[in-house]
Amino acid sequence: MLTVIFLTVVLLYIIGFYYLVATRNLIRILIALEVLTKGVTLTLIYVGKLTGQMASAQSMVITLIIIEVVVLAVAAGVIIGIFKHTNTLDVREILKKKE
Repeated sequence: MLTVIFLTVVLLYIIGFYYLVATRNLIRILIALEVLTKGVTLTLIYVGKLTGQMASAQSMVITLIIIEVVVLAVAAGVIIGIFKHTNTLDVREILKKKE
């Protein structure tokens, strides 16, 4: 069971890093960051299970989820503002318009 969780965590990290590097769309970058954060959450639970300290792992996960929601809301607001200003979500086009 723990090896399945470990493999899931590794898969989440691989998927998140791949989309973070490969995509140019701001929404996809935000989704990649969310996938990476889910990997971190699952890692915390995994380590808490291994060490027998589930209470502290759960408190850290709850804190991480709260921080994640706030960051997601702020980032979505920034992305909406960028889209209204530039009419694109492509990072390359946004950088060209900045110059």
